[in-house]
Amino acid sequence: MSSAPEIQALAEAPGYHARRTLPLRVEAMRQLRRRRTLLMGGVLAALPFVLIIAFAVGGTPGGGEGDGGGGGSRINLMDVATESAANFAATCLFVSAGFLLVVPVALFCGDTVASEASWSSLRYLLAAPVPRSRLLWSKLVVALGFSLAAMVLLPLVALGAGAAAYGWGPLKLPTGGALSTSDTVPRLALVVAFVFVSQLVTAGLAFWLSTRTDAPLGAVGGAVGLTIVGNVLDAVTALGTWREFLPAHWQFAWADALQPELVWSGMVKGAAVSVTYALILFALAFRGFSRKDIVS
Repeated sequence: MSSAPEIQALAEAPGYHARRTLPLRVEAMRQLRRRRTLLMGGVLAALPFVLIIAFAVGGTPGGGEGDGGGGGSRINLMDVATESAANFAATCLFVSAGFLLVVPVALFCGDTVASEASWSSLRYLLAAPVPRSRLLWSKLVVALGFSLAAMVLLPLVALGAGAAAYGWGPLKLPTGGALSTSDTVPRLALVVAFVFVSQLVTAGLAFWLSTRTDAPLGAVGGAVGLTIVGNVLDAVTALGTWREFLPAHWQFAWADALQPELVWSGMVKGAAVSVTYALILFALAFRGFSRKDIVS
């Protein structure tokens, strides 16, 4: 890696601006062309069709109760999954929010810095010179953007596939009643927004681990593993009210958005917990990386 005087000389070169290094569009195109991005998009796009086939083979859905999470509501979206496209999209989110949607977030955020280190290209990026804070911001913004895109892709494909398979109509609630067609899309958008915010903890874990290791799989696996540990701890009822400090406790609070009367309390509490943890983890990542000796 270049010495400090050499980097300073490059930084003072005519036309150099730190904010113009590693543009977001360049980083986004690099990530979009990667095989794992295309594979993850394919898996998420295929899930609705897999469920449609499963419902066609298995008949009318039904079964036990689903847990509404921290919002206090207990719903079973599977019972009404085939009532309309909106119901089908909500069901796809319900079955994937607990784990499947964790994977793209951990993948996109955990593969940011660690992948550059594993390719031995990180030190060359910093010697360009790309300021460390700029490099992290560019990679974090793009990673969060791809994570959000993954969460939007699933319900969009589900709405299209569900409309073709079950028709368009109001979102029928398992607790009785229905949401009007005009309210359906805004409510589903609110669900996606909350799921994204609740996954910021996973994003923060993966991003922080990515700045601490040269192994992308270690960062991704570590974030997924710690998220699973959080889910296990939330299942320990002996912890009582301490579970409310776990992000996993609120992961299904979005069920309150699929009620006749929109209830915000659970989602607000869950979002506050997730954002707090995420900000701490992002701060640790920036602080640690700014002092790290880059040799990869």
